[in-house]
Amino acid sequence: GFTKQSFIDWEGKTVAVIFTKGCNLRCYYCHNTSLVYPDVINQTPDIPIEEIYEYLQSRKNWLNGVVISGGEPTIHWDLKTYIQLIKKIGYSIKLDTNGTNPQALQSLMNDKLIDFVAMDIKTILNFDAYHQITHCSQKQFNNMLKSIDIIKQSNIPYQFRTTMLSEHHTKSVLQQLNETFGIGNIKYQIYREF
Repeated sequence: GFTKQSFIDWEGKTVAVIFTKGCNLRCYYCHNTSLVYPDVINQTPDIPIEEIYEYLQSRKNWLNGVVISGGEPTIHWDLKTYIQLIKKIGYSIKLDTNGTNPQALQSLMNDKLIDFVAMDIKTILNFDAYHQITHCSQKQFNNMLKSIDIIKQSNIPYQFRTTMLSEHHTKSVLQQLNETFGIGNIKYQIYREF
């Protein structure tokens, strides 16, 4: 997907948003199912990357940055190449991620290809609780923990965020998240059914 202009995806910036196809988690409340489930993905035509670059080139004096979201962007082996091309135009890059690929995240940071990272924190950092929401494996969960550490130790601005589900995110869960991340270091979003 491609949103040509957004005022809400990177606070304080006017950005374009690129949505990559595919995700390695299966959150039951996902708002981007058309980018996640293979049977739906296969029915959705790709947007030619040339079309996106042409648009970004023509708006380089108007837009402040580009957000790369998904699905999960870091599952794509060619993500770095695409980001390099966008950076050459002169854009700042924000990456939205679920944190399951700490190697890709670290590589992008090492190469100074991302300027902001937002990581979704689905619930308390407990495998059973995470698995209940995301159907993640133990390896994926461990990778998310590594990504949290990488992000916290980085020199780039970041945000942890949680979409609150009324049936799951009780006062106790929110209190544990605040204790883990610190009040003000995690942003809460209200889940809205469509």
